[in-house]
Amino acid sequence: MKTAAIIGGGVIGGGWVARFLLNGWNVNVFDPDAEAERKIAAVLTNARHALPMLYDRALPAEGTLRFVSSLADAVKDADWVQESVPERIDIKHKVLGEITDNAPAGAVIASSTSGFKPSELTEKGARTVVAHPFNPVYLLPLVELVGAPDLRANAASIFTSVGMYPLEVKAEIDAHIADRLLEAVWREGLWLVKDGIATTEEIDDAIRFGFGLRWAQMGLFETYRIAGGEDGMAHFIAQFGPCLEWPWTKLMDVPELTDDLIKTIADQSDAQSGHLSIRQLERLRDDNLVSMLRALKARDHAAGAVLNTHESALPHPTGGTALRTVDRIVPIDWTDYNGHMNESRYGQIVSDANDGVMAAIGADAAYVKTGFSYFTVDTRIRYLAESKAGDRIVVDSQLLEAKGKKIRIFHRMLDQTGAEIATGEAVMLHVSLETRRTCPPSDQIMAKQEALVKAHASLPQPGPAERL
Repeated sequence: MKTAAIIGGGVIGGGWVARFLLNGWNVNVFDPDAEAERKIAAVLTNARHALPMLYDRALPAEGTLRFVSSLADAVKDADWVQESVPERIDIKHKVLGEITDNAPAGAVIASSTSGFKPSELTEKGARTVVAHPFNPVYLLPLVELVGAPDLRANAASIFTSVGMYPLEVKAEIDAHIADRLLEAVWREGLWLVKDGIATTEEIDDAIRFGFGLRWAQMGLFETYRIAGGEDGMAHFIAQFGPCLEWPWTKLMDVPELTDDLIKTIADQSDAQSGHLSIRQLERLRDDNLVSMLRALKARDHAAGAVLNTHESALPHPTGGTALRTVDRIVPIDWTDYNGHMNESRYGQIVSDANDGVMAAIGADAAYVKTGFSYFTVDTRIRYLAESKAGDRIVVDSQLLEAKGKKIRIFHRMLDQTGAEIATGEAVMLHVSLETRRTCPPSDQIMAKQEALVKAHASLPQPGPAERL
């Protein structure tokens, strides 16, 4: 098990703790703030609620979290060190220098800086690569990597293993890529408030109900390519490029942040969101992000493709004599107006469990590509108890019958206490995907089916009320 040292436990540092810890790393934390442990515990509560919902498999078992009293103790056995101290170059130099002196020679040292270049961070002799994330670090996959190519490559492989999308920035520039774009929007937003054109809420509405939704899955240039119609980007630039010469924005100037302007922005923000605590806003943000990211995951697109890649590397469920075919968290988008998992999702879990049995007998994705599969022709589900968002569900499956083209499977759906919340029985037929008709499976699959039926004969058998 690898160890990450997080130096600085604020909003970003706490997010890094969650990202590594929930992906199975041991984590050492050093932060002189007496409240650091409490603050990180609050971040972890939200992360434990949200991150597992993104996946259809269980994440690795959490690593061990340790709060230490010195930086040297935090980094002495670390494979990865993430510096997330305040954005002051003198503090960065001091902390990164101390990390370099005490961390193992092979450890990756990374800075979360949003603005400083690697050359500025290392000018006093420290070694580091810039790894700039986005809040919440435990959900958003982007991390900007800036530094020497070999350092970027090593860091990128580690970030990929914990479900992130490393964007390698090949040339140094102040504020990297994403924050330069964000700063442009931020500057214009300040002017719109100062000039009385819009309130903070109206500006946020313009983003979240409009281009923000497009940017979540296409970004800037791909969005504008579509805006150009059938003639694409060239037509868009020809049509809208001249507008850039018009004085629409004030991007080369920044309004003076007077006390009056700061109070105006703060008062408008309070009126907009003050009825919710920061933790409530974080939970709302996380639940919305989970739903959006899972939608992209279903299309294997943008950030969703990152999730699918990470999920494919997670271990398959394991259990006892019965087949452990499902081990997952109920995501927020599976719940209905009653606050519990919708009955259709029990069917989804039974379907996923059927796939797990198919894989166990050799009818996996590679087999399906050869032109054969199993189709479900009958299912019975008994609903025994509620399940809510964030609950862990496992399914233990047993093969009851394997006769020629037909198999009969029984599933027991269990909650985190081991109590049954549902049972399901399915009858499946072996099918040729070319003819769409039933046909006998191969001798190898038949042998595996029969072996499983024999192995599962000693398990508790479903009663009459549970059977089709």
